[in-house]
Amino acid sequence: MPSVFENRPWLDQYAPGVPHDIDPPTQTLVDMMDASVARFGPNAALDFFGETITYTRLGERIDRVAASLAARGVGHGDRVAIVLPNCPQHVIAFYAVLRLGAIVVEHNPLYTADELKHQFEDHGARVAIVWDNTAETVRGFADELGITLIVGVDMTREMPRGTRAMLRLPIAKARSSRAALTSGGLPAGVVAWAALERGARLEAGHPRPALDDIAALQYTSGTTGRPKGAILTHRNLRANAAQGRAWVPGLAEGEEVVYAALPMFHAYGLTLCLTFAMSIGARLVLLPKFTVELVLEVMRRTPATFLPAVPPIYQRLASGAAEKGVSLDGIRFAISGAMSLPVSTVETWEAATGGLLVEGYGMTESSPVAVGNPIGPSRRPGTVGVPFPSTTIRVVDPDDTSIDRGFDEEGELLLHGPQVFQGYWNKPEETAATLLPGGWLRTGDIVTVSPDGFITIVDRIKELVITGGFNVAPSEVEQVLAAHPSIESAAVVGLESPHGGEELVAAVVLAEGATLDVEALREHAKKSLAAYKVPRRFTVLDALPVSLIGKVLRREVREQLQAGSAAR
Repeated sequence: MPSVFENRPWLDQYAPGVPHDIDPPTQTLVDMMDASVARFGPNAALDFFGETITYTRLGERIDRVAASLAARGVGHGDRVAIVLPNCPQHVIAFYAVLRLGAIVVEHNPLYTADELKHQFEDHGARVAIVWDNTAETVRGFADELGITLIVGVDMTREMPRGTRAMLRLPIAKARSSRAALTSGGLPAGVVAWAALERGARLEAGHPRPALDDIAALQYTSGTTGRPKGAILTHRNLRANAAQGRAWVPGLAEGEEVVYAALPMFHAYGLTLCLTFAMSIGARLVLLPKFTVELVLEVMRRTPATFLPAVPPIYQRLASGAAEKGVSLDGIRFAISGAMSLPVSTVETWEAATGGLLVEGYGMTESSPVAVGNPIGPSRRPGTVGVPFPSTTIRVVDPDDTSIDRGFDEEGELLLHGPQVFQGYWNKPEETAATLLPGGWLRTGDIVTVSPDGFITIVDRIKELVITGGFNVAPSEVEQVLAAHPSIESAAVVGLESPHGGEELVAAVVLAEGATLDVEALREHAKKSLAAYKVPRRFTVLDALPVSLIGKVLRREVREQLQAGSAAR
């Protein structure tokens, strides 16, 4: 039967001024950056600890680095690995690589050697632009994998002169801060970043990328195995930046201040900071690592107007600002992603800022944002919102995607739109399992959709626990456990049962001063959950493992519990 969502009932929920569809992209990311340089030239583009770079200067530096990379053999379709924290060199490298029609491959600079090596083996980049603290790691497998050029980046060179001088003071705090930012030197055979900026600018006639050329390989989080490289084209990423721009009425182009508190090697940070912020001529304040103290210090100097982040960041900033007496006024827009946004966090944040905090939803394979709560009175906390402009959805039987579900019926969410990726790098079987005929993206998320189009996430298909023949959604159990006063946070997973199948196990972090009372927790859970949903075992952990953007890693929780003994 046809999908009940074909008529897009959610369009009535859009904030005034938000178009139903965006114009198809005509600019590559390179064209987009050129347009921002021409339009916003004297404005500050990047702000790093107070040191600013104008759009004009940014464009010049991108050209010089692109010319140097071209002279070293980088050309159309070549993969270039970027292994950097948030810093000016990251932005410059990203657009310089794209200017040549080459492909950016983003990496977490805190990955282990094994994690990085696996990804390099997969994408085959011969050139890597890396944080100097990571240079030795990459150098360790460079010869084996045929990496011919490693460029080392000391990001402290982009800081104000006074800040750099303070980092060199012979005191413990200065030494510690400096070590966290730079190694202070490069291994043999690694080229210093400065060498890339010494040459002439790129010739005007140098070939440029096309809209359907690959712009980036973004590695997924790998919650169901080793990470896979999602193929994102200029069209995909340009479309998502345009969708984000359309979603936020009231943005003042050339005047916004966007904080890059999210890592730009993550799809969420890449789109909201590297592309969206640059497309509107914003001042992008680069934070190499999120700390409450650093953000509040920057707020005193250059207050944000737009802050993309994750729920724990909003909660910690609001608490920290209240404690330190720092005003958060002026942050008009905040978009939360990657994990569920508690209504209490929305209330706390909006009381502190006077602005709006809404939840969005997406995945690396959708560039990444596909759904969001409207920026206006129709928003609905507790849901992830409605589909973006030019985006449509289906809800289907996860075991047979040809069977459509209706309103308020649980099923797997499928996405369709210009931001949907092209597949996984060199993985045709995984691509075929995820990208269905017609360009429909399987999200792996079980949802319900209200008659007016608001989407509620029920759980991940692949994290459902089957116990006693029944499916259990871990997030449902976690929410109940976290509501107990003795529990600070919880993660629920399935472990192999000695009786066959799986049994439900909860890892909990206790509130300060609390002790584990298993029977009390079970009685509490039974008030809200069917008996089969109550965990059979409980284990106390000091902290739950989380990703760099704060998402609980259930796979790592499961591995910890399998390796240890559970408290009963």
